Amino acid sequence: MARKIDAIQEPFGRAVSWLTTLMVAVVFADVIMRYTLNRTYVFTQELEWYLFGTVYLLAAGYTLLHDEHVRVDIVYSKLSPKRKAWFDFVLLLVFFFPSCLMVVYTSWPFVRNSWSVWESSPDPGGIPARWALKSVIIIGFVILMIQGVSELIKRFYVARGWEQPAGRATEIH
Repeated sequence: MARKIDAIQEPFGRAVSWLTTLMVAVVFADVIMRYTLNRTYVFTQELEWYLFGTVYLLAAGYTLLHDEHVRVDIVYSKLSPKRKAWFDFVLLLVFFFPSCLMVVYTSWPFVRNSWSVWESSPDPGGIPARWALKSVIIIGFVILMIQGVSELIKRFYVARGWEQPAGRATEIH
């Protein structure tokens, strides 16, 4: 199951990363328009933060897959791979999943309300689909939790000594 989740997450994360290129292009265009043409558009400014929010939320699972989230490893770096796996396993159960579930649970009314009124930008010329961006909050955290299931399975296998970490996706640093 972990391999299947990882196999889906890898191309999905790479696809989402292309939104970063689009975001850079939009910011560049906005800066050029603002400072050379003395023009600014609400649409491009909103698009910048829509893209940033989308990348941030949808890439979180990919970042977890590659173990690139920030970690304070004063103690962690000194642990054996087996102990690291147990440590990760417990933290996933105690902190990671409850935190993700709390975000999804508390975001649900916020997103549902946005959909019920087809929320759009309050600014003239803004993006007419604010409900879509708010939906990405729940989608991103569900994707993150699915990747968390994969990480939980991999850590359990390593902690039990059934499988040694192999490759970037399952390597325990």
